[in-house]
Amino acid sequence: MKNIFVLFFSFFVATSIISAQNQNTSSKKGSYQCSQRKSNQKWSNIDGTKSQNSPKHKFDVLNYELNLDLYNCYTGSFPSSFYASNNITFRVDTALNSINLDAVNSSLVIDSVRLNGISFTHNLDILSITLDRIYNPGEIANVKIYYHHLNVADGNFYTGNGFVFTDCEPEGARKWFPCWDKPSDKAKVDITAKVPHNVKLASNGRLADSIHSIDTINYHWISNDPVATYLTVITSKVNYNLDIVYWHKISNPNDSIPLRFYYNQGEDPTPMEAILPAMTTYYSNLFGEHPFEKNGFAALDSQFPWGGMENQTLTSICPNCWQEWLIAHEYAHQWFGDMITCATWGDIWLNEGFATYIENLWIEHTSGYAAYKVEVDNDANYYLGNNPGWPNANLAWSVTTPPLGTLFNYAVTYCKGASILHQMRYVMGDSLFFSSIKAYATDTANFRLKNATIPDFMSKINQVSGQNWDWYFNEWLYNANHPVYNNIYSINNLGSGNWNVIFHANQVQTNAPFFKMPIELKIHFADGTDSIVKVMNDLNNQYFTFAYGKQPLSLIFDPNNQIVLKEATLILSAKSETRENLSFLKIEPNPASNIVYATYFLKEKSKVSISITDVTGNIVLELANPSNDKNNNKVEINVSNLKNGTYFFNLSSDNQKIVKKMLIIK
Repeated sequence: MKNIFVLFFSFFVATSIISAQNQNTSSKKGSYQCSQRKSNQKWSNIDGTKSQNSPKHKFDVLNYELNLDLYNCYTGSFPSSFYASNNITFRVDTALNSINLDAVNSSLVIDSVRLNGISFTHNLDILSITLDRIYNPGEIANVKIYYHHLNVADGNFYTGNGFVFTDCEPEGARKWFPCWDKPSDKAKVDITAKVPHNVKLASNGRLADSIHSIDTINYHWISNDPVATYLTVITSKVNYNLDIVYWHKISNPNDSIPLRFYYNQGEDPTPMEAILPAMTTYYSNLFGEHPFEKNGFAALDSQFPWGGMENQTLTSICPNCWQEWLIAHEYAHQWFGDMITCATWGDIWLNEGFATYIENLWIEHTSGYAAYKVEVDNDANYYLGNNPGWPNANLAWSVTTPPLGTLFNYAVTYCKGASILHQMRYVMGDSLFFSSIKAYATDTANFRLKNATIPDFMSKINQVSGQNWDWYFNEWLYNANHPVYNNIYSINNLGSGNWNVIFHANQVQTNAPFFKMPIELKIHFADGTDSIVKVMNDLNNQYFTFAYGKQPLSLIFDPNNQIVLKEATLILSAKSETRENLSFLKIEPNPASNIVYATYFLKEKSKVSISITDVTGNIVLELANPSNDKNNNKVEINVSNLKNGTYFFNLSSDNQKIVKKMLIIK
């Protein structure tokens, strides 16, 4: 009987106990609270197919000018009824004589349409407006809609306890103003609201003015930066408390932006008031300077019991939820979600995956890499224990908005989404990863203050990095599930002090294809030393042979758990695991300075590839068309352009690789 030792690696199929522990840990995170808020909304899903022009439409909204009379909503029985007008300016993209807008019949009654609109119908949550003539591409038109909101609790326009506030993601804006309610059409917002004199009301952008009369205030908020409809907000309350601190710009320290904190009696936001300027600087350094003219947070009441909502320049949070991890997550959305908004709900990874990962980066910034890695591992473990089995990039969601529990599923949308970014950092290396993300975030021509799809992001990362990473994005974003490794290795005594370690990389998952990934292997030797080698596992059932002049004792697969989205076992076998077509490799001289000669033996003629990688696994030199004859082969390689250091010489044939350590010394 073979002598086989089973070494169990870090990850296994999650048990219910682990799952419960993960949920307990995750419930403290801002991302978890965000997910719970969004997936447990008190309103039914809007059927995305009712948006007649989804996902494309024939016009581009440039500005929503809203005038709201909310005066009667703050007292008595706190009615939800109010009268309003919405002057919509839009540019025509395709010749048309009518437009369709989203306006939910059970919430809104359309009273009349003016300006370039001459008649309308309002059925099945669609407001169809006939224009005064045919408009051609490039022309700009206006329709002014007079309407009123019914006294109904619709889950997006809230009143009660002196509060009036909105909460719209993903498609709730259509319940309090007529609009084209998809994230791809961002527009400037101009909101005037009439409220009682003891009410503070906040919204997107800057406060242009607040006009007081005897018993009323007319607040006028203007956002000159375009806003997605689901990020458009009003938040107000009788006797609201307000603190303002200022963040001084990196580009001009003499200039500053206000950070506004709205809070309830008995709450203490001062710890967050102290942290937010530093957080703004950190995010600005990573992703480009803070993009808006103001920002802030507003604590709501028990009608908003979970987490937060990243409304552009004014995030809503649950009552007394002045918690650093929640603020870190929601504030990250001001860059990824608000500044750059997902073009469709099929691109939600660009919002929630990023904000969840950046929450972890903030922990790394304040508490170090080890604390960051704990959070990354927690995210991955939650996903592994709760995976519902769908991909992060879902093309069907681009057309039909899925149920909220699906769209905002914590395991996939948040935890796996963040883990994909951690693994991307591992694959690319810190320098290239962070520089590429910053280049994406600061691209004013294409993305900053605009929208992006996942393919847009992929293309940008490829462009700025000078490499094609489609293989990575395609397998992790467009595939469901994750790899399950069943790896085997053996240690072979070749005599005369020479040893081979043969590693067999094998994925056995049945619910997903093979995942190509660079893998790290840590080899421990009898003399007490360790060696870590990083190789590209680009085929399933692939064999790697490592030659050493001292005795290896053991091997650890992925010793730092960088491929967090996996399950894995590792078996040490007494039998050599290699399928030997390659049976010999000699590198000389070693150390080398200018020229290296590689001698190798092929049992059968086959395709051969030769590359040299650095210690991070990046290819620094590849040999074109190396000899692939049966029996002995010898090739000459010029390494004069390589810097001094440690490298790995990789010889591949079929599904086998031999890897030897080499030194360059000049």
